[in-house]
Amino acid sequence: MTQAPITQDVMTIPRKLPTGGKINLVGLTRDGMRDALIAAGLPEKQGKMRTGQIWAWIYEKGVRTFDVMTNLSKGYRAELAESFEIAVPEVVTRQISEDGTRKYLVRIAGGHEVEVVYIPEKDRGTLCISSQVGCTLTCSFCHTGTQKLVRNLTAGEIIGQVMIARDDLGEWPELAQSPNVEARLLSNIVLMGMGEPLYNFESVRDAMKIAMDPEGISLSRRRITLSTSGVVPEIARTADEIGCMLAVSFHATTDDVRDKLVPINKKWNIEALLDALRAYPKASNSERITFEYVMLNGVNDSDEDAHRLVELIKGIPAKINLIPFNEWPGAPYQRSSNNRIRAFADIVFNAGYSSPVRRPRGEDIMAACGQLKSETERARKSRKEIAAEAGL
Repeated sequence: MTQAPITQDVMTIPRKLPTGGKINLVGLTRDGMRDALIAAGLPEKQGKMRTGQIWAWIYEKGVRTFDVMTNLSKGYRAELAESFEIAVPEVVTRQISEDGTRKYLVRIAGGHEVEVVYIPEKDRGTLCISSQVGCTLTCSFCHTGTQKLVRNLTAGEIIGQVMIARDDLGEWPELAQSPNVEARLLSNIVLMGMGEPLYNFESVRDAMKIAMDPEGISLSRRRITLSTSGVVPEIARTADEIGCMLAVSFHATTDDVRDKLVPINKKWNIEALLDALRAYPKASNSERITFEYVMLNGVNDSDEDAHRLVELIKGIPAKINLIPFNEWPGAPYQRSSNNRIRAFADIVFNAGYSSPVRRPRGEDIMAACGQLKSETERARKSRKEIAAEAGL
């Protein structure tokens, strides 16, 4: 197949990373912003009102400067500019796939880079965001897993990914208008980019609370999905403190295979993970847990695997999202055939579970599931080294 041309450019909208000399308001919770404003000299009795005003300018209007905050006095705007800034990650490049998928390479403090993907669909648009630079889990089928963990992202760097995507999509309303929440290009968020979200829980929680705040970006909690590889102790906490939808990178039906594909299984095995999912407070027929299952030729795609999967998840309100493996340079696996994927899906469906096959998006720009890996942080391992680590 001939690869489609890639549209790539450097964003021209002025950006800046936090300077270090000022407090960045992006990423602070409401209480955190209020406390910061009071610490900078705002009378305490004005804290709630001023926080609400500034919050709306940043997260409802998408402004990046205090100058346009016309419901604040000129003097106070000048004071704010002396102590604070409104800074989001810097967009280094933007690539657009033949199917409309957009991949952004963004630079954060310290010069590190992460990737963010926007996937347009007929009735919605989904933004896949990252929570860490690199990843500590080393899942052998995942390109990101071959990149060493550098650090966690801050809440500001996480919600900042949403803000820069809205910039690019033209999603912010004109300053004199109210936002139109009915016709959004960016309607859903999935924490399925670089990193394990539950190893950066507090920052992910605070960023998603900002995304869900009704006086700002205002996304429903049911339009946010957090994907975990199985950090069991944090699963119940996710329901209690974030309340979003949950997806689990499952990918195998025996501990032997899952140990190789998802090494965190050695710490919390399939039984421990499933026990936590059965106890997940928000699991219901209307809020099913999504089991993500990458289809690897000759590894986890047999009829026996399908039948085992059905038995394992009994009692859990669930749907199975089958993901054709998205190959990347040096990958030690191959995608299952279409016939094999269909046979697997039929077994799961006939057992009473939804079993959609995810259509790969953005493969021509390495933006598909499991392909994200920032160029400047590459470990550059050979196919032989990657296969050895996977125990193949």
